[in-house]
Amino acid sequence: MSSSETHPSERLHGLDALRGTALLLGVVLHASMSYFPVTIWIVPDTDNSPVASAIFFAIHLFRMTSFFLIAGLFGHMMLKRRGTFGFIKDRVMRIAGPLAAFWTPVLAAIIGGLVWMAAIRNGGSIPDGPPPPPLTLETFPLTHLWFLWVLLILYVAMMVLRAPFAMADRDGGWGRFVDRITGALVGPWTPALMAAPLAIAFWLAPNWTPFFGIPTPDTGLVPNPVALTAFGTAFGFGFLLDRRRDLLGRIERLWPVFTVIALVIGTAAMVMVGGPVPELAPVTDPNLKAPLAAVMALAVFASTFAVLSLALRFASGYSTVRRYLADASYWVYIVHLPLVIVGQILVVNETWPWFVKFGAVVSGTMAISLLTYELLVRHSFVGRWLNGRRIPWRRRPDAELAPAE
Repeated sequence: MSSSETHPSERLHGLDALRGTALLLGVVLHASMSYFPVTIWIVPDTDNSPVASAIFFAIHLFRMTSFFLIAGLFGHMMLKRRGTFGFIKDRVMRIAGPLAAFWTPVLAAIIGGLVWMAAIRNGGSIPDGPPPPPLTLETFPLTHLWFLWVLLILYVAMMVLRAPFAMADRDGGWGRFVDRITGALVGPWTPALMAAPLAIAFWLAPNWTPFFGIPTPDTGLVPNPVALTAFGTAFGFGFLLDRRRDLLGRIERLWPVFTVIALVIGTAAMVMVGGPVPELAPVTDPNLKAPLAAVMALAVFASTFAVLSLALRFASGYSTVRRYLADASYWVYIVHLPLVIVGQILVVNETWPWFVKFGAVVSGTMAISLLTYELLVRHSFVGRWLNGRRIPWRRRPDAELAPAE
């Protein structure tokens, strides 16, 4: 039996590990932005390299589509297990609650970093700047916590779209039909099928910058259409995939195919967007935009299914380290961005090579985040709030084997 073909009550360790990895890679992604060969970040460093932008490009291709695909699968799993009201209660507590509680202190810390960096550039004094824009639907700064807001939108969409089908599917006919369609979607052709809506969204986007792929919906309460298309497609596929858990084995066995496609198309995408020294102007030539949209969309979902299949193939067994990092990843992602900014500011004037600064920022951020997780979160009520359970200081041997949600 394939390592991913498990009983529905067993924990999907590979998917849990990938979900945690996607969140933890946010530390690497944001840390790399200081060391781009072109200025894009609030803490630009004079020590830079095209390698940093290549790291960003590779991570950005698959990170959040992978996260939302797994979120859709786990969302459907929880809905089956807890029912509608139990699902809503859990998501309000563990998604809406942290967004509401942490948004203000995180934004304040980011603003503090901006002011600090501005003072450094101004010789130690804080320069006068323009007043911030008024908060509107279009300008609301979600910061890196935008993923929680988009998750809530997708959960609402899931409940609304599912309701009429659930009422009409008394004999299971609709469900069996949908399951057959899902089965037909899974094969070597899956990345191309999933990429088609995203390619159209890229092509229709008026100010699309190909290097950044999916525009991050970190500003505004109405996510941009490209992000909604990409993340909604991934989330919906994950939702359907939980109904056909047997298909995880098929995806796992396709890992060599998905990996080769991802490497080839991902490399082609990087070349087409200008290489590791990115061209950051929006593409305006329609003859160039169409092939760019198609290749970038395919690169996004080819890399997504490559990492999904690799996680199923090589990380489906239980690992204490992977499980710990997966549990910690939610907290790490919430607190990491202010820590990354502080780390970048602390080393900005050092004469170290860029990769030493980059490593120091990543390792320092991870060390502080994991230390605070262990001391303040994991064994406290905050751990129960974020992860659905509190791990006692002396836990039972089977405490790590609870099903994922």
